Amino acid sequence: MPDKANLLDYDPSTLGSMMTGLGQPAWRARQLTGWLFQKGAASFAEMTDLPAPLRSMLEEHFTCGRPELVTKRESRDGTVKYLLGLADGQRIEAVWLAYRYGGTACVSTQAGCRMGCRICASGLVGWHRNLTSGEMYGQVLAMEKDHGEPVTHVVLMGMGEPLDNFEAVRQFIVTLSAPYGHGLSLRRITISTCGLVPGISRLHKLKWPVNLAVSLHAPTDHLRDRLVPVNRKYPLAELMTACRAYAVETSRRITFEYALLGGVNDAPEQAQELAKLVGGMLCHVNLIPWNAVADLDLVPSAPSAVRRFQEILRQKGIAVTVRRKLGTDIEGACGQLRLRDG
Repeated sequence: MPDKANLLDYDPSTLGSMMTGLGQPAWRARQLTGWLFQKGAASFAEMTDLPAPLRSMLEEHFTCGRPELVTKRESRDGTVKYLLGLADGQRIEAVWLAYRYGGTACVSTQAGCRMGCRICASGLVGWHRNLTSGEMYGQVLAMEKDHGEPVTHVVLMGMGEPLDNFEAVRQFIVTLSAPYGHGLSLRRITISTCGLVPGISRLHKLKWPVNLAVSLHAPTDHLRDRLVPVNRKYPLAELMTACRAYAVETSRRITFEYALLGGVNDAPEQAQELAKLVGGMLCHVNLIPWNAVADLDLVPSAPSAVRRFQEILRQKGIAVTVRRKLGTDIEGACGQLRLRDG
């Protein structure tokens, strides 16, 4: 990690203590906070209402933390994928998703991923380290700076497993939703997980009304053990218990993500098993015709199989939709992030 501390990692109280430690009045932290979290200053030189000696001191010891834009790719559907460079040389990807209600920032929580899901490209690059809360927040600032408009929703669905980096994710959400940050409603934040049961339990104890999305992809342990290896440690019975508790505690509907793979998990009987698995829960199933990834020997389900699977769930009383594809032409769709320059 770099020697300079990233000020985006600290809350206003800590910044106040840091200011007094530098011989400055504590109220300087209010000015600093505004520049960091709301104006998204890329350098201390931009902070013109701070004394020049203080700006020089900050430059010597700290960084503003916004990641460097390496490249970006724009899709014909309005999706933009960013390759971002961090202070220590690591790279991550983040995605801007354009919807009629505003811009959604898809944020990475780790440099790489160690979950090893068999349908996702992110694990192919390996795992390097967790991101800090400031590095997550910096992704939002970088995308807003490029677009010139505010982010209205945030999904933690980029590279990495959010609940494998719980404390930094928790602090990121605190900052994102705080008045000194973006003041974003917790109901506009979604955390995606492949099924880390202890993390789900810790999350529901916070009693936050954030949205939880669970990457399910299989209705049985036998198949899920193969597609989502973390299932070997936290099998479906434990996962469903944690999900039901989360839905009851937060009164928020859980989304189960189910990527449909031709000849693997799209048979009618598997739709029946899925309906039985999630039936009676406050939930919604989001079917995802699998987004192709080079180097993975899989194929997406045929459109007819997708429709058949959806209809079976609907007949069983399960709320179900088929996800609209966004960013597939730039490898920016679900499961495709893998650090490509072009």
